[in-house]
Amino acid sequence: MISGIITKVAGPLVIAEGMRDANMFDVVRVSKQRLIGEIIEMHGDKASIQVYEETSGLGPGEVVESTGVPLSVELGPGLIGAIYDGIQRPLNEIMKVAGNNLTRGVEVPSLDHKKKWHFTPSVKAGAKVQAGDVIGTVKETNAVIHKIMLPNKLSGKIKSIKEGDFTVDETVAVIENDGKEENITMSVKWPVRIGRPYKRKLSPDILLTTGQRTIDTLFPIAKGGVAAVPGPFGSGKTVVQHQLAKWAAADIIVYIGCGERGNEMTDVLNEFPELKDPRTGNSLMERTVLIANTSDMPVAAREASIYTGITIAEYFRDMGYTVALMADSTSRWAEALREMSGRLEEMPGEEGYPAYLGSRLAQFYERAGRVIVNGSDDTEGALSVIGAVSPPGGDISEPVSQATLRIVKVFWGLDASLAYKRHFPAINWLTSYSLYTDQLAKWYSENASSDFMELRTRVMSLLQDEAELQEIVNLVGMDALSANDRLKLETARSIREDYLHQNAFDSVDTYTSLKKQVLMMRAILLCYDKSSEALKKGADIEMLMSMPVRERIGRFKYEEENNIDSEFESVKAILDKEIEDVIERSED
Repeated sequence: MISGIITKVAGPLVIAEGMRDANMFDVVRVSKQRLIGEIIEMHGDKASIQVYEETSGLGPGEVVESTGVPLSVELGPGLIGAIYDGIQRPLNEIMKVAGNNLTRGVEVPSLDHKKKWHFTPSVKAGAKVQAGDVIGTVKETNAVIHKIMLPNKLSGKIKSIKEGDFTVDETVAVIENDGKEENITMSVKWPVRIGRPYKRKLSPDILLTTGQRTIDTLFPIAKGGVAAVPGPFGSGKTVVQHQLAKWAAADIIVYIGCGERGNEMTDVLNEFPELKDPRTGNSLMERTVLIANTSDMPVAAREASIYTGITIAEYFRDMGYTVALMADSTSRWAEALREMSGRLEEMPGEEGYPAYLGSRLAQFYERAGRVIVNGSDDTEGALSVIGAVSPPGGDISEPVSQATLRIVKVFWGLDASLAYKRHFPAINWLTSYSLYTDQLAKWYSENASSDFMELRTRVMSLLQDEAELQEIVNLVGMDALSANDRLKLETARSIREDYLHQNAFDSVDTYTSLKKQVLMMRAILLCYDKSSEALKKGADIEMLMSMPVRERIGRFKYEEENNIDSEFESVKAILDKEIEDVIERSED
């Protein structure tokens, strides 16, 4: 056992001497209280240790013991529905042991080692298997079949495998390789700072459907893509992430509350079990893993929390699932980096953040992707990462936002002025972007509609024209505009209020299928085209703008999915009739 003596304590940073034989990123136990820490720097026999628990009361002379292993997570049945802190300690179990307060030094296993799970083999004795192959399954919840995979770097022939009820520590199979036998259990450990291996990465050319019109139509994210949601306080970052957790086409959700306020995390913990999963009709927690690391928990544990979360997400990706990871928020994680960097007396970069902020963020986001996973079959898995950024005062010129924007391909810029107008999701259509749009064009034409990209382009150009016309209106008033320009403004208003505005709390409007999105865009643009033709024939602009059918188009979003075709045909027929009426009345 490698042990040293504490020489200095500075907040979450502890420096210990006599640690020459320890390795970087080894987990250590600090003092008699056995606080969990991790070595983050070595100078000769001096180790700088990041302690993941409160260090008040620690002093020089106390003992530090190295465990000799890096910070790792335990992966196996029992992850789904669990609520962990930043270093994968189960909060529910800690509460049973220590009560409502998070006691220092408490040691609780990450998985339940006493619970028995029913293991069903997928291969027979004598079969040849390699790392990543699924050797059996466990029904973890109604929504998730947990696949037991052969651990990394193992291959050989199955000597024995049996069905039955086992704990995560009991042997379910024995594998033979070059005369050596290996016992296989249902759980493995994996170091959090090392990405799990895969065969190859695939192109991000499949849409991750979310049912949120602004996202799916204007700023899409691909399966295995990375997106950032920056925005000031109160602009709806958390609601966007909740909506994506509920409606995105993902099999597993990993939600990391990284340094957010306790009350926000409490909302998540209270709401997720009650949210009805649209896929199964049961609780959303049946396919969710929560990592709760609030702002009043030790700062250093925030830094570990996003690595803990993404390692768990990669584990489910390796089973062939589509996983969506929400990190809320990476700004708080960066603050933990800044604090530790300051304690280590490193040369600060911009605004006191460490100079390596950008590379650390990149290391996190690059673990996303759509991949062919390890194993004999070419199984496909995807991990999409959506990171919320909380820039102070909504100023995205600050270092964390800028470093994030250099890495991610989708930027959903939340706008406080839209939020104050009660326009949700408050994604600003003039500043947001998605770099996946061109790669997804083929997918849209095959799976949504052959003219989807054309409809999207027209919607975007109308919104941009509106911004330019609005400047003229602000200067000289509405009367200075031509009838055509007034019609453009009115159509853009319809796009904003009837299409982009979406009510997360309405049972129908909360989710819109791609087919319905296409019909809604067609209805708005059809009204614009027919009205433009009517203007050429001398129709009165005031009459066109007050047609009753326009309200019908506005209410299209509240139509049930099974009525949308008949409603669209009905709107078309009424529109033709009302346009004719306007032309006739204008001639009179």
